[in-house]
Amino acid sequence: MNRFTKKLKNIYVQSLFGTGGVSILSFILSLILFRILPAKDIGVWFFFQASLAFVDTFRQGFLTTTFVKFYSGSSSDRRKEILGSTWYIATVITATFLIISLPFIINTHYIKDHTLNYFLRNFGIYMTVSLPMVIAMCVCQGELQFDKLLYIRLCQVSLLIVLVLLLYATENVTLNNLMYVNLISVFLTSCLVLLKGLSGVKYFFRRTKSCMKELITFGKYTVGSSISTTLFNLTNTYLINFFLGSASVGVYNLGCRLMEIVEIPLRSFVATALPSLSKLYNEKNKGKFIEVMKQYIGSITIVLLPFLLIAFIFADVAMKIIGGNQYDIGTENGMTAANIFRILALYSLFYPLDRFMAVAIDVIHKPEINFIKVLIMLIVNFIACLIAVHVLGNLYGIVIGSIFPTLVAVFISYTSLQKYYIKFNLYDTLLTGYHLLRHVAIRNYKQLIVK
Repeated sequence: MNRFTKKLKNIYVQSLFGTGGVSILSFILSLILFRILPAKDIGVWFFFQASLAFVDTFRQGFLTTTFVKFYSGSSSDRRKEILGSTWYIATVITATFLIISLPFIINTHYIKDHTLNYFLRNFGIYMTVSLPMVIAMCVCQGELQFDKLLYIRLCQVSLLIVLVLLLYATENVTLNNLMYVNLISVFLTSCLVLLKGLSGVKYFFRRTKSCMKELITFGKYTVGSSISTTLFNLTNTYLINFFLGSASVGVYNLGCRLMEIVEIPLRSFVATALPSLSKLYNEKNKGKFIEVMKQYIGSITIVLLPFLLIAFIFADVAMKIIGGNQYDIGTENGMTAANIFRILALYSLFYPLDRFMAVAIDVIHKPEINFIKVLIMLIVNFIACLIAVHVLGNLYGIVIGSIFPTLVAVFISYTSLQKYYIKFNLYDTLLTGYHLLRHVAIRNYKQLIVK
């Protein structure tokens, strides 16, 4: 029992549970929404989520990596200074977005497109009420308290599910009511972290100009690596919405739901890779740095393979389970969603290479490379998807066009690490990951036998 408890307290396990737990609840929420909302409204909701994720990346992407890098291992006084400076920067960013959204809140008919209007009049309020929650999550990650990070995330998503079910039970399911309960769940979670003292807001006035300058100098580039996924998702969502219609946005997002198989381990291990690689970099241990990076890339790629294979085979059944009768096996929407996932699954095997090399570039103090890389990827993604959707005239064009920026990202990251850090190769990455998994399996087996 003590050994089991010890394993549960391991930061990697806690991070995986946190990401996995929230993803499962988000999956359940999607399952509910696909059944209670018509296809067009589902498209509007996912358009809002994609747009919000992109906008919030300018805040979270700017703060999270920067905060963890400077906060981890700092003295008590230095941590208070970083917390106060982070709060100030985050407040300015949030206030800016709220001011931008005010004209659309006051005049709800300013934008004629219903999908875009729904986002513009709601995103500023969401950014405001979520501010304490976002900073509390940064603090928990910086202190390696992934159990508390798990509680915060589960609290917000669980509240939202309960409130959505309440709407359904009272027959009040509308897009506006869905937004209200979304805001309520975030607001209550923010209130909870403030009451528990997890956000560090009491150190707001401990900020210093020098610390804020330091955070801004580093953070203006780290937003690049964080923004990559949301930026491409946003580009794809906008192209689909304005070229193929909001109903197609729903089909596309359904096809992407199963990609959580990839995203769950990636997000959890990226969160733990940052402090691990930072420590090795500070110790100037270049060989071990590259080895650990390869272990992350190789082991996660190997672990993903069987899950992706199973999901690839049973994609049609999965779309039916998630989407309900609107996406039944044999229907056009169901087949399209399943095939979208199959294409995404094939090139998602490049994701670990992209993500962990991007983290490594941040750690070696070259965040500007990730920033430039993301700009290049965005241009490649937009051009490729635009050409593909015009040629094919359907959702497959968007998915196929999305392959090219991922390949470009891997190339830029690899050549940059070669140039600015140390020469290495990638051919033995899978073998390195295999040796790590084998070592872990043998160690756990021996512990089990001894027990």
